[in-house]
Formats: sequence, C-alpha cells, structure tokens
Amino acid sequence: MNPVHLVRAMLWKKRAWNSTKAANSFETMAMSFANSESVEQSIELEGTIQTVLPGTMFRVMLDNQHQVLAHISGKMRRHFVRLTVGDRVRMEMSPYDLSKARITYRLR
Repeated sequence: MNPVHLVRAMLWKKRAWNSTKAANSFETMAMSFANSESVEQSIELEGTIQTVLPGTMFRVMLDNQHQVLAHISGKMRRHFVRLTVGDRVRMEMSPYDLSKARITYRLR
C-alpha cells in the first residue's frame, strides 16, 4: 500500500481530515514515511540441501559452511516444485534471525 494512502487512512479514522492542521501534518507524515526505510531488506544466499525434514522443512548447508533451517516459499508449494538432497537452492533470510530461511528458487 502506498505510504500516502496509509497516512490518509490514519487521518480519516481520526476524523481530523477537514482541519488545516491535519492537512499540513498529513503532508509531513507522508514525506517522512516515504523517506524512512521501514521495510527491512532480506539477505539472499545460496546453499545445498543436506536433510529433508517433515512439513516441507529442510536443513541447508550454506556456501560459508553454516547450516540453517529452511522452508519452501508459497509459490514453490503452489507450483509443486520438488526438492531433494543435493539440490542447490537460493534462499532469503531475515536480518533478525540468521538460523532460519525461506527457499525461493531451485537452481539448476
């Protein structure tokens, strides 16, 4: 959703949209929200599947010899992409928890 729409919805809920103070604060809030880095960037890595676990979970060995617990992304589940031991995969990791990852692509 567009940051301007988010701020407009916030102000509309407060019923302060008609006042000039709200209109001025709307513009400053929208600009500060648009300039802020509110969305964290995910870390993309590649690795090799070492172990297949139940529930579409996998133990993956990264190229730097670290092991992470990874699950399949929703699009890969929807398209029935099969993964086996030894497959090379591309993963996304959150900067907050470096022990878990989401498998987004199977490399050829």
